[in-house]
Amino acid sequence: MIQFLQAVKDSTNVAKEVVAAISSGHADQIIEKLIDLCIAAGKNILIAIIVYIVGRFLISLLQRVMSNMLSRRKVEISVQTFLKSLVSILLNILLIVSVVGALGINTTSFAALLASAGVAIGMALSGNLQNFAGGLLILFFKPYKVGDLIEAQNISGTVTAIQIMHTLITTADNKMVYVPNGAMSSGVITNYSRLETRRIEWVIGVDYGEDLDKVKSVLMSIINADGRILKAPTPFVALKTLDSSRVNIVIRVWVPNKEYWNVYFEMNKKIYDEFNKQGIDFPFPQMTIHQA
Repeated sequence: MIQFLQAVKDSTNVAKEVVAAISSGHADQIIEKLIDLCIAAGKNILIAIIVYIVGRFLISLLQRVMSNMLSRRKVEISVQTFLKSLVSILLNILLIVSVVGALGINTTSFAALLASAGVAIGMALSGNLQNFAGGLLILFFKPYKVGDLIEAQNISGTVTAIQIMHTLITTADNKMVYVPNGAMSSGVITNYSRLETRRIEWVIGVDYGEDLDKVKSVLMSIINADGRILKAPTPFVALKTLDSSRVNIVIRVWVPNKEYWNVYFEMNKKIYDEFNKQGIDFPFPQMTIHQA
C-alpha cells in the first residue's frame, strides 16, 4: 500500500511539473516531461508483458513435463488429474505475483494484501475448503478411481476425473455431472467396479400348473451353455414366491464384472426363446369371478 501511495505521489509531482511547464509556455519541457512519464510507465509494462509471456510458456512446459513424468511412473489417473489441477493453480498464482512485481509494485506488500484477502475469501468459501480436503481424503483412501462405475449422491455413472474441488462423473446418457468432493468423501458410495465378479439375479414368472422340475432343468441348461457364467459360486435356481397369478422362479449366477450387463440382457432373450420352444407359458394378470 505504501508503495502504491508513493507511486501516486510521484505521478502527481510529474503532473504538476507538466502543468507548470504548460503555464510557463515552455513546450520543450512539456514534451520532455511527457516522454519521461511514458518511458517510466512503458518500461514496467513491457517487462510485465515479457514476464507474462515467458511465464505462460514455462507453465505449459512444466505441465507437459509433469504429465509425462506421471505417465512414465504409472501413477493412477485419479491422482494425475488432481495433481495437475493443483499445480496449475499454484503456478498461475506465482505468475500473477511475478507480473505484479514487474509492474513496480512491492510484492511484499502485495503478498500481505493477498494473504489477507485469502483469509477473507477462505472464510467466505469454507465449503470449497471442505471440498479440497475431501479431494485429499478421496485420493488417500481411494473409495473410487478414474474409470470406476459408481453410484453416489443420487448420481450413477463412470468417474471421468477427480479434480481439486469436484469429481466428474459421466452418466449412462452421456451427461457430465460435477459432484463436490466434500459430499463424496462423507457420503455413501457404491463402487460397482471395485470387485472382479458380480452376482446377477432374475425373477422369472411362470404359470401355475407348470412342471417346476422341467422349468429348473431348462434354466440350468441355458446357464451351463453360457461360458461367461462362473461355475463357482454355483448357479442357483429355486422357487421364490407364489404370487397371485404366477409362480416366481429366482435365478442367481456370478459373472466377471465386465460381463454383467451383456449376460443380463442376453439371458433374458435366451430364457424367452427357450421357454417358447419348450411350451412353458409366461403368466399374465388374471382375475377369477365366481357368480353366486
